[in-house]
Amino acid sequence: MIKIEGIAAFVAAVESGSVSQAARRLRMSKSVVSERLADLEKTLGGMLLHRTTRKLTLTQDGTAFMERALRIVHEIEEAAADMAERRGTLAGPLRIAAPVTFGRMHLGPALYPFLAAHPEIALTLDIDDRRVDASSEGYDAIIRHGPIADSRLVAWKLSRSRRLLTASPAYLDRHGTPAALSDLDEHRGLFYTNRGIADWRFQTPTGAIVVRAKLAMGVNNGDMLRDAAIAGLGIALLPSFIAGPAIREGKLVEIDVGYRPEAESVYMAHPQGRHPSAKLRAIADHLKKAFGDPPYWDPAG
Repeated sequence: MIKIEGIAAFVAAVESGSVSQAARRLRMSKSVVSERLADLEKTLGGMLLHRTTRKLTLTQDGTAFMERALRIVHEIEEAAADMAERRGTLAGPLRIAAPVTFGRMHLGPALYPFLAAHPEIALTLDIDDRRVDASSEGYDAIIRHGPIADSRLVAWKLSRSRRLLTASPAYLDRHGTPAALSDLDEHRGLFYTNRGIADWRFQTPTGAIVVRAKLAMGVNNGDMLRDAAIAGLGIALLPSFIAGPAIREGKLVEIDVGYRPEAESVYMAHPQGRHPSAKLRAIADHLKKAFGDPPYWDPAG
């Protein structure tokens, strides 16, 4: 009979990269982890791991087994967490992905007191600006600024988020301040490449208008986009949660061209068909309160 302890040891060893790290993660001796791995391979009748003094690598059988082993361990952890939640305790693993700048500036500071108050939650927070696939990559939820186009996800709105057309005072002194949408055609544009060069959308009485400035720089990180604007390289359309502090400090100026950029929101989204846990709902409620309405980062209040 396959023992769950062996499956858990196998998953921990693969995820941590070594038997020693797996032992620390599981809070047991290295010899016990090695024994459980050997027992699992004996029961299955094949090698799952190639072991060297420096690293572990999966065999072909191990790669095939790992996918199902992950699901088994996840289901058991969730079952244990559900039992804890029925006793009124938020507990168990949780995996969330979020963009780098928002995660560093706002998500982390909002989450830390919540996690301190609920120490039995084991949160893995992946900070990455790429568009992760929550359904296939095993995330319980993702945090996103802007619309959620994936029909496989259920989105919860956490906060409103204005977008601001910004530039440094030095750039505006050199190139002039645009006063109308048509003026932007002749200006240097700084673009967030994950959203594309057609990202500058403004709401007018007749509908949305896309404006394309001259490409000066494209970058896939909000911190660098803001810093490029502060350095005077061009005009950037930034979320208020990124631009707000720089505007308050006078490093950036908000530009009024007669029409506002299309408003967006910050969302938490979870895979459709997967019942969201009590701890995920509790985190969403906490973040809504922490961010506020209107959000605290909005320079206009």
